[in-house]
Amino acid sequence: MANHKSAIKRIRSNDAKRLRNRYYAKTMRNALKAFRELTDKAVATEKLPHMVSLIDKVAKKSVIHKNKAGNLKSKLMHKLNNM
Repeated sequence: MANHKSAIKRIRSNDAKRLRNRYYAKTMRNALKAFRELTDKAVATEKLPHMVSLIDKVAKKSVIHKNKAGNLKSKLMHKLNNM
């Protein structure tokens, strides 16, 4: 258990940030899963800018690494081009 007042506050703030990061990461993963299940190219083309934006926002908040964001976007583009 933490002994200092600042350490107790840090534990509280870390828990809040962890929950917030989990929410953003899970939202992104669910959206990725839904995008990967698409079979219609027109619908996928329409949803791609939203997906790229979502991935960039999560990377900007440091929930995922910027290189992982780039890899995810690349895979989405590749999937769309191969439809």
